[in-house]
Amino acid sequence: MENFLKGKKHIHFIGIGGSGMYPLAQILHKQGYYLTGSDNNETETLKAVRAMGIPVYMGQRAENIEGADLIVHTAAIMADNPELIAAKASSAQVIERSVLLGLVTSMYDNAVCVCGTHGKTTTTSMLTHIFLADGNDLTAVIGGKLKAIGGSGICGTSDTMVCEACEFVDTFLKLYPDTAVVLNIDCDHLDYFRTMENMKRSFTKFCNMTTKLIVYNGDDANTVEAVSAAKETKARLITFGSSDGNDYYPANIEHISDFNTEFDLYHSGSLVGRAAIHVPGEHNVMNAVAAIAAALENGCRFESAVKGLAEFHGAVRRFEKLAEVNGITFVDDYAHHPTEVRSLLETAKAMNFRRVWAVHQPFTYSRTATLLNEFADALSIADRVVLTEIMGSREKNTYNIYSKDLAEKIDGAVWFPTFDEVADYVVKNAESGDLVITLGCGDVYKVGYLMIEKLGGKLL
Repeated sequence: MENFLKGKKHIHFIGIGGSGMYPLAQILHKQGYYLTGSDNNETETLKAVRAMGIPVYMGQRAENIEGADLIVHTAAIMADNPELIAAKASSAQVIERSVLLGLVTSMYDNAVCVCGTHGKTTTTSMLTHIFLADGNDLTAVIGGKLKAIGGSGICGTSDTMVCEACEFVDTFLKLYPDTAVVLNIDCDHLDYFRTMENMKRSFTKFCNMTTKLIVYNGDDANTVEAVSAAKETKARLITFGSSDGNDYYPANIEHISDFNTEFDLYHSGSLVGRAAIHVPGEHNVMNAVAAIAAALENGCRFESAVKGLAEFHGAVRRFEKLAEVNGITFVDDYAHHPTEVRSLLETAKAMNFRRVWAVHQPFTYSRTATLLNEFADALSIADRVVLTEIMGSREKNTYNIYSKDLAEKIDGAVWFPTFDEVADYVVKNAESGDLVITLGCGDVYKVGYLMIEKLGGKLL
C-alpha cells in the first residue's frame, strides 16, 4: 500500500483521545513524527497524550490543523465538524484512522489481528498479556483499556503486533494480518452489512488477506463457512472450540469461585497443561483457548500463557468491578449486542448474588430496532431492568424507536430520560446482596459512577 507517512513531518489527530487513536499516536510519536491533536472532553487518555509531550487542543476548530501535512480523524467525526471541513479544504492529506492502522500493521512482520463479533477486546488483551509474559516487547492496539499497559495501546521494539480487528464498515479489510484469530460471526452492524451473507463474505475476504495463520472457532457455523470459503489464502488453518473435534479445546473446567476458573488445555487430543483465568464466564474460557492457541502457534511457551492469563483480571469495562457500597456490588460492562448481554447476564445469575440488576443503555437506533426482540429476551434474564435513552451515536432516529419500546417487552422494566433519574431509581430500590451492572458501549458507565457517589462510596 501507499506509504503516506513518507515525507510527512507534522501529523494532526482529530479526536486524539479515542481508544483507537491513542496507540497510533504512541507508535508515530516513538518513530519521531511531530504530533498535535484535538478533542472535546478531558480524559485520562488525554493526560497520557500530553505526558508524551504532544500538544492537545480542547474543542475542534479550523485553526487547530495549521502546519499539519497529514491529518487523521476517527470515523465518529461528523462531516460537518469544522476541523474536518478545514482539513479537507487544506493542502494536507486527510485519512481515516482505520487507514492509518492498516499501514501500521503492514510495518510489522507478525501482525496478529483478532476479529469476531464478540470477545475481541478480551482476547486481544489476553494475547497481549501472554506475549509480554513470554518476553516479547510487542506493539498492541486494543479496543479498550488494559491496566497492564496503562491504556489502549503500547509501542514495543519487536516485530510482533497484536491488533483488534473490527468488522464495522469493513474496517478490518484495511489491515495486513499475518495471523487472523476469528472468534465468531453473529448478526450485527446490519445497518451496513444488511445480511448475514454479506457479513460472512467480509470475513472471508479478511481470511484471504491473511498470510501465515488463521485460528478460528470450529464450533461456530458462520465462522466455519466464512473460513472454508477463503480459497485464496495460503495461511495454515487451526481450530479452537469447546468440542474435542477442534485442534485446541478445554476439558475438566472447574469454577473455583465467581472470578476464578481452571481448565485443562488439549491440543490434537493430547494434554498441554492446566490454565486458570480470573474473569468470569464460560465464554471467557473460549476467549482464553483462542488466545493460547494463537500464542502457541506463534512460538510462545505454554508456561508464558499460564503466567500471562494468571496476571489478567479483565480489560476496563469488561465485567469491571467498580465498587461495593452498603453490600451492593457495582460492575460495568461493554456488552451492547444481545448475544453479549445474554452471556453477561447468565454469568452474573450464576454468581452468588441476591438479585441482578441490568442498567442498560441501548446503542444506535438501527441495532435497537433490528434486534429489539433479541435484546428483550436477553435483558429479561436479569431480575430488574432499568433503561436509559438510546444513544444514537452516528445515527439519526429515522427508525422511530425509543427505549420505552424495549421496556414494554420486558416484564417490570422501567426507563428514564436522564442518567440522574436512572441512578436515583436504582439507589432507592437496590438492596444489600444485589449486583448492579451498567452495560452498553456508550457512556452508561457514568450511571455507575453516579450511583456509587449517591451512596457515598468510592471507585475501586
